Amino acid sequence: MTESHTATSDYVLNQTMLRIKDPEPSLRFYQDVMGMTLYQKVDFPEMSFSLYFLGYPSNHEGNTIPTDPNARCHFTFQQSALLELTHNWGTETDPDFPGHHNGNEAPRGFGHIGVSVPDVAAACARFESLGVTFVKKPDEGTMKDLAFIQDPDGYWIEILNADSITQLIQEHGATSHE
Repeated sequence: MTESHTATSDYVLNQTMLRIKDPEPSLRFYQDVMGMTLYQKVDFPEMSFSLYFLGYPSNHEGNTIPTDPNARCHFTFQQSALLELTHNWGTETDPDFPGHHNGNEAPRGFGHIGVSVPDVAAACARFESLGVTFVKKPDEGTMKDLAFIQDPDGYWIEILNADSITQLIQEHGATSHE
């Protein structure tokens, strides 16, 4: 391990933040459709915004979320790969609110988050039955067996499977490096 890696060996990629217009449909989507657990909600009344931290606790060691508020906060900020939804109060009722840029239209920037699932076809059949908006279904396009869906704010979510993605990379002659 190099010196720089030693200095950062305890770092954790904790969260990716998405701004949302209305927490009700967003929380419903991420909890009920995507199956995530709300780790913690943090309100900042003096600045008029709330943060919602969601993830999959079964994927983390010591996956029981503490009930004590301080312990829960500490636990939340030790986890890897959480989704932070940021809601600026009032956007949900503002008729002039322009919405959020999803990064997939000009100018391009942020593209998507990815969720690995055991069976892409089964997950997508469930999403379709729940009325989820698809950007790309698994049988469409050149890259088969992966899909893109949208959340209530139009952010893209890639639905993938580790085995299928590995095979896809090999089939398309892509080169994977260290």
